[in-house]
Amino acid sequence: MRRVALIYNPASGQHSSRHRTAIDRVLAVLREAKIEVEAIETLAPGSAGAQAADAVCRGCDTILACGGDGTVHEVLQSLVGTETALGVVPLGTANALAANLGLGANPVKAVRKLLKAESTRFSVGRISYVDASGVTCSRYFTVAAGVGADALFLSRLDPGLKRRLGYILYVIEAFRLWATYSFPLFEAGFAEPGQAEPRVEALTQLLAVRIRDFGGALNHFVPGASLHCDDLRLVAFKTRSRLRYFCFMMAAVIGRHTFSHDIEVLDAVSVECRSRKNSTAHVFAEADGELLGELPVRIEIVPQAITLLIPAGARP
Repeated sequence: MRRVALIYNPASGQHSSRHRTAIDRVLAVLREAKIEVEAIETLAPGSAGAQAADAVCRGCDTILACGGDGTVHEVLQSLVGTETALGVVPLGTANALAANLGLGANPVKAVRKLLKAESTRFSVGRISYVDASGVTCSRYFTVAAGVGADALFLSRLDPGLKRRLGYILYVIEAFRLWATYSFPLFEAGFAEPGQAEPRVEALTQLLAVRIRDFGGALNHFVPGASLHCDDLRLVAFKTRSRLRYFCFMMAAVIGRHTFSHDIEVLDAVSVECRSRKNSTAHVFAEADGELLGELPVRIEIVPQAITLLIPAGARP
């Protein structure tokens, strides 16, 4: 880490008024370590990717994404396939990747850990989807991608309320969705390792998970999920039962959840999701907590695509 661009989202998290102080302290730590660093404030939602690409063109060897998982996700899009390292500095409402990397929630402590971090190459997920204008697009992800209820849930989150209420809004919207959503079925075709033909299932929700620890209550949500995996670790919900969803999520919060035939964990090389015949339901897709678009969706792995800064002792 010699020449660094610190890209930060001034509106991220609940206490954006405190962010300038946190950013100044992070910059001071880096400069004390004799690192050449510039602070780049995001200009608007979606601008971080272009700003990261510009920093790479100007010779930065490391981009520190300072914000929540959404900021990291934007920066990631411009770093896949490059040699530029990505570091995570938590400063948002949701910091799942930072939690998984053992960085905690304090941005100053996190950047001190990154000064001693190792640069490690990892695979990333890639999700293809149809956007609002009907165009097929794709995005990379490091935390998780989802098809179904979780994406609809994200579409209902008001950004202003999210900054004011934080996780309380997540809980409110989750219960509202659970009470009103019909959980429509869609088809998913799993290309499993060693199998010639895809296995087709009818699902109401699919998660492709890349990390073990989401922080907080969900610190062991999906067993076997890891950034080191070169296959997809998937959770397939085959039930429309509100009671089954509720019981599973409550058990997950206390770390007592189990998987069965109707909520299954499996590995796949790729998965393709499409609407069922004659279905008129809109089924949405998300990645790293960002709402993307609708079916059809394809999820796969891009091998050895990104360099991440991994703190000493982290087991991502």
